[in-house]
Formats: sequence, structure tokens, C-alpha cells
Amino acid sequence: MIELTPEELSKRAEVERVKDASHYLRGTLVKSLQDPLTGALADDDTQLCKYHGIYQQDDRDLREERRRQKLEPRYQFMVRIRAPGGVCTPTQWLEVDRIANTWCNKTIRLTTRQAYQLHGVVKRDLKQTIAEINAALLDTIAACGDVNRNVMCNPNPHQSRLHQEVYEYARRISEHLTPQTTAYHEIWLDQELLSSSRQDEEPIYGKHYLPRKFKIAVAIPPSNDVDLFANDLGFIAIAEDDRLLGFNVSVGGGLSMTHGDIETYPRLADVIGYCSKSKTLQVAEEIVKIQRDVGDRTHRKHARFKYTIEDRGVDWLKFELNRRLGWDMEPPRPFVFEHSGDRYGWVEGANDTWHYTVFIQNGRILDTEDYPMMTGLREIAKVHDGDFRLTANQNLMIGQVSSKRKPVIDALLTEYRLADVNQQTGLRLNSMACVAFPTCGLAMAESERYFPSLLDKLELVIKQAGLEHDPILIRMTGCPNGCARSVLGEIGFIGKAPGKYNLYLGAGFYGQRLNKLYRENINEEQVLAELTPILQRYALEREAGERFGDFVIKAGYVKEVAAGKDFHL
Repeated sequence: MIELTPEELSKRAEVERVKDASHYLRGTLVKSLQDPLTGALADDDTQLCKYHGIYQQDDRDLREERRRQKLEPRYQFMVRIRAPGGVCTPTQWLEVDRIANTWCNKTIRLTTRQAYQLHGVVKRDLKQTIAEINAALLDTIAACGDVNRNVMCNPNPHQSRLHQEVYEYARRISEHLTPQTTAYHEIWLDQELLSSSRQDEEPIYGKHYLPRKFKIAVAIPPSNDVDLFANDLGFIAIAEDDRLLGFNVSVGGGLSMTHGDIETYPRLADVIGYCSKSKTLQVAEEIVKIQRDVGDRTHRKHARFKYTIEDRGVDWLKFELNRRLGWDMEPPRPFVFEHSGDRYGWVEGANDTWHYTVFIQNGRILDTEDYPMMTGLREIAKVHDGDFRLTANQNLMIGQVSSKRKPVIDALLTEYRLADVNQQTGLRLNSMACVAFPTCGLAMAESERYFPSLLDKLELVIKQAGLEHDPILIRMTGCPNGCARSVLGEIGFIGKAPGKYNLYLGAGFYGQRLNKLYRENINEEQVLAELTPILQRYALEREAGERFGDFVIKAGYVKEVAAGKDFHL
């Protein structure tokens, strides 16, 4: 265990002091939860609760009114449930649905990391909510914080035999890198408290965990629907005759930045080598330990693994990794990515099973007067004998449907209008947005609540141009932190202020290239004025099979971004 002197600790970011004093993520959370005088946690505990999968938020729609009334903000909590590879059982789905309607705001949010988010939990209900999540054999530990987050994996229904084996590695990586502190079980599940005479241990993370969050994804070519190169660490499955051999390894991806700060920028990962499947956990652990030991703990904006690699170089990383492994990684093996989107509707899998992917706009599952989506999925879960799979594009796959149950589920899909995917444009089916207002404290502009109406207007343009069936990646975030991977959209919007967005163009269709700033700080009218002629020209001048992101570079609207450091140039 690393012990820091007060002088050493004072040179680090403030959150490092919080971790140092937390007694392995305990802090004063128990006391904070019992305080009846406020709906909030103590300041340090608002940092520590992230490691337990919780974000303290407040309703920003009500913030100013409550301030005028001299009331504290309407505090509430977002609870994030991990699901490695996005897979859960129908029983677990029904439990998440019940919890959302009992303790939360009666919605479920599917995230771009194949996790669940439950919004609107008040402090007095937090412990019960988390206890019931764990009773469903799910958990929230390490869903946030300076640790490895939910491990992503392609659903890939057309390669079910291979997917099952690859998914198992994603699950094992997640389990291997889960924090070992018993604080989570003590605080939320009333397990026996750790005696003061015995210390917790974190054999991988150590007392101070990582400098910043860490993200891992596993992809199965030719699909890159997990946007593998956006992750700190990636594993690309290398197979032969549907048999997994091992993984190519990629390092150094990350999409967050800060407006106006050119020292912060998105970066896509580099492929550094190949390892056999038996070496996967060792490689994952040693890469995490490298970031633990040398990542920047002084400046939070410079603390992600992408900056460790930018500062020291890919060759240094490969040398250091091989040294720690005690063996040299092999050169990368050939692979090809062809797309990054989901395959909607029915797809036949292996062993006489079927899979149906439902389009979930911006990942929000709820019932409205004219679209009872949540009820429909609940009724399907009651009769489903397979699994549910959350995709990295905020959609939901009803997986492993037996031929016997397929007609029953097909009828429910039709009854509850969940089979209307053919009525959606290619633009909308390839859209994503982050939560933003009213709950995200970082949001500068609307995203989830506004994006559908902007798409309505853009669809008029693409239909007139004859592009309604063409897939174009379009993404929106309310701030530059990248939750909906906006810098990987062929059309990307990043919020700058209420009603104002930076417009980016030119990302690669299968996640291989960042986009670039085209227009800054523009409103909806300006967005439509800028995009309309570009989309019309694309419809008239594109070559066969040419993607929109490639076209706007060829036509000179933006320059190609070859590396993260070129993003602001």
C-alpha cells in the first residue's frame, strides 16, 4: 500500500486527498445517508459515492425557483447498474423495471456503455434501491469513479457461438478488475463491518485507485458497434472458423475534452499487439497497473490514459507492458471493421434461436400516452426464455428467442408498436444523445430532450434529397465530455450554451476517425442552413458506397483528423 506524506498529497488533485482519507471508499457515507436535514451527501461523500455507482444530481429545471424560495436544490441521485457486455436475464429485466417504477422516475435509461441508469432516486431510498438491485444479482459497484467501468462487448447475434465465448472474456475482465474493498457490501447490503484491526486490500488498484476513469471494450470484427477505439483499452477478437484464438490489443482512446482548452482533446486508440486468449486477464491487469503507477494525479484534465500515452509514446507503452508481462506481445493480426451500427429487426442466430433489436430513441425507456414502450418490454420479459442485451448504441436486443416463443414475442412487438423500425429513417436509427438537462450537472445545452425535434427537421431535408434510408451517424452531447460519443459522429453536435452547439463533421463510419469542427456556437436555424446544402450535395455527388463522413472530407468541408492532437488544428 502506498503511503503519501502530507506534502506529497498536497501536490495532487483534491480528489486524491478524498480517496486517501476514505478508508477504501467508505468515507462518511453511512453518516451522510442518515442525515435527515439535507437531501445531499457530504461534499467528500459526493465523490466517493461514484465508486458505488451513484451520482448526486439536482433538478436543474427547478434550481432557480428553489433558490428564490431559499430552498436547497432538489437533490436526487442517478444509480448506474453494471451489466458486462450488456447481458441480463428476463427476470433481471423485470426487476429493473419494478425498481424504476418503485423508487425512481418510472423510466430506464440504456447507456452507451451497455449499462442501465435509473434517475430520480432520493437519498432516503438509495439504500433500498441498491439492495434490491443486488437481490436481482446485479450490482452498481465501480459503475462510476476512478476505476474500470462497465466492460463492453458486441452483441453480434449473427456470430452467436463466437459471441458467447468472447462475452465470457468480457465478463471475466469485469470481474477481475472489480474493486475488492468490502465497503460496498457493508454500506449498502448490511454485511459485517470491517474491524478496525484489519485493513482492506486492493491488489490491483491500491489505496488511491486510478488517476481517472478507465474504459474497456471487446469487439468482434467486422462489427465495431462498441466504438472500440474510443476506449482506454480494447480487445479485438481474432477468430478462425468461429473459434476464438486471441485478441489484438488497443490502448489510449478517450473522447472527453474542455471547450477552449487545446491541451485537452479526444484521441483514438492505437493497436499495439496480439495476445492469446489465455493471456487476456494478465494483459488487462498490467495495463491498468501502468496507468495506476504513472498516470497524472496532479491535473484531472490530464489524468486519462490517453494523455499518459501521448506524453510517453506508444513505443514506451509497449516496452513497459512487455517488461511487466515478462513476455513480448506478438504483432497485431489482420482484422477488418465494416460498420458501427446495430442490426435492427429479426436476425437468425445459432441453435435455432432468433434475436430482435428494438430501436430505443436516445436509450430512454418509458410509457407515453401513444407509445407504451416500457409496458410492452415488460410483457415480453414475462414470456421470454432467452436474454436481453443492451447495445452500445442505446438500443435493446431481445436475444436467444426460441423458435417456439418467436411468434408470441413477434405478436407483442406488433401490439406495443415496438416493431416500427421500418418507419424510421437511417439518420434516426443511427442517432444518439446524452442525458444532459435537467439532471446532468455538466450540461451546457439540451441533448436528449431536444435532439428528436432537431431530427424531425433534418428528416425533411434528407427525404427531399432521397437519403431517408441511408445510415448516417449523427450524435449530440450537451457538453464536451463525450457520453454519446459525439466526436465519432459523421455529424456531431456538442453543446456550448443553451440553444447553441458546435457542429462537427467527418468522422469515420466504423469508428476509425474523429470528426472536426465545422461551425462554432450556432443555433438550430444556422444548423439547418449549414447542413441542408451539404446533405443535398452528398445525395447528388457521392460515389457508390461512399459514406457521408468520407464525402465531407473529399469535398473540402473539413480536413481529415489523423490523430487526436490534430483535432483542434
